Amino acid sequence: MQPHQLSSGDVIADRRADYARMLEEGGEPEAAAELMEQALELVPAWAAGWYRLATYLEKAGRGEAAIEAYRRTLALDPEDIFGAALKLALLGDAATPDLPPSRYVERLFDDYADRFESALVEKLDYSVPQKLAALIASTRRRYERAVDLGCGTGLLGPEIRGRVGRLEGFDLSQNMLAKAAEKHVYDSLAQADLSLAPDLSGLFANAARHRADLVTAADVLMYLGNLESVFAIVGELATSGADIAFSVEDAGEGEGFHLAPSLRYAHSETYVSVLFARHGLEILKTVKSVIRKDGGKPVSGILFLTRKLV
Repeated sequence: MQPHQLSSGDVIADRRADYARMLEEGGEPEAAAELMEQALELVPAWAAGWYRLATYLEKAGRGEAAIEAYRRTLALDPEDIFGAALKLALLGDAATPDLPPSRYVERLFDDYADRFESALVEKLDYSVPQKLAALIASTRRRYERAVDLGCGTGLLGPEIRGRVGRLEGFDLSQNMLAKAAEKHVYDSLAQADLSLAPDLSGLFANAARHRADLVTAADVLMYLGNLESVFAIVGELATSGADIAFSVEDAGEGEGFHLAPSLRYAHSETYVSVLFARHGLEILKTVKSVIRKDGGKPVSGILFLTRKLV
């Protein structure tokens, strides 16, 4: 559910908000903001309304006013399902968080599930599953058990199913898991949060540690900034000699990661390589490639194939 679909509970406020949305879509963000402010006079505790107002103000070039509206959103919604904290970071009002709010990511993909594949594959030329599967195929191994982290609607599953005995999928979004189940490719599907420590992540609630000889994460890590929790989870999942294949958006030169205007994180090759060394992973192959489009422009990514040494 998009922010404009979250009702205020007031018919008049909702009607004004609908008109504001039409104005914004028609290229009049300043007029949209003015009408949205009128709606919020009727329902001042409407978090979704404040978020909408903030986006209109931002598009109208009123940065300080947008910051205040994002602050109001966050104050009314401490769980931050709209990602207001990420917006404040991009506007220079707050430090970039190491991780996005889990509720924001969960809601984002719950809302996105029905149109996820058509948007990515048909409109954004998304190609990570095929490219990651090609990397995995280059090992010429057959795997006993694979764990697909952030499996989404299951786009990677069919690409690697023929190489694995048992395939498990985990995702934060229940709606995405439901879509993945429709493919009848995964042997098991369950909810998990990669931003948490291994014991809290949900990956080991009903399954053993060190059970996977293949761990994958296709187009997932860009929804996390600091990747320490992910590598800690991988360390607990993977057997000795297991292969780990995943992708990141390429941050270019530098040693860390940054938050992009898309509200996704980009990671540098140096940053990821340091984590490899820290967690006992050997790089087998690295491929730099365009992984999708965003706003009509190509997005550069890095695909890694690594192996757990011990």
